[in-house]
Amino acid sequence: MSKKHTNTRTVLMVGNPNVGKSALFNRLTGSEAVVSNYPGTTVDFTKGTLVEDGTTYEIIDVPGAYSLEPRDAAEEVAAQILNKYPKAVVLLVLDATRLERGLYLGFEVIERGAPVIVVLNMMDAARAKSIKVDARRLQNLLGVPVVQTSATVGEGIKDLARMLRKAQPADIDGIVTRANGSSPETTRMSKCAGCAGCRGSD
Repeated sequence: MSKKHTNTRTVLMVGNPNVGKSALFNRLTGSEAVVSNYPGTTVDFTKGTLVEDGTTYEIIDVPGAYSLEPRDAAEEVAAQILNKYPKAVVLLVLDATRLERGLYLGFEVIERGAPVIVVLNMMDAARAKSIKVDARRLQNLLGVPVVQTSATVGEGIKDLARMLRKAQPADIDGIVTRANGSSPETTRMSKCAGCAGCRGSD
């Protein structure tokens, strides 16, 4: 018998253009997505639903953006959606082959204090290019869950769905301290199921 669904949460998928958000969205939500124009604009955004462990997640694929200081209509809508849902879980989707490219937007999102999960997507492409990403070190540095995925082939999708309940805000001061080498890396996330590829037990 399936569990009764009593909880509902909003999840925002945020990332640069062309990081595979749409493929990731489709893997999480299936085919019953709703595409709409954001009110007052011609910019599309997509909504879908995922049910995981008794919680219903309304997932919004936020328009691709490089910054939350808008320079075009898509970035304006991205900023507006984040402002509208300040307590939503944010899936910060990064291209594993161009990790540094997405970090500017990533830190803008993290600074807002929302619960975050970092998604290292396109891991299959990174491996094909012999690009090594130390996901566990990134997780320890940021202090939030990091999940590795390849949306085009479905890799890591179940891990990501399970990790939604473990999203948490990052400690900006802690990130700065660890980045400067003034403090040992935190290990508080090291045993999360599926995060950073460690597949430890809860």
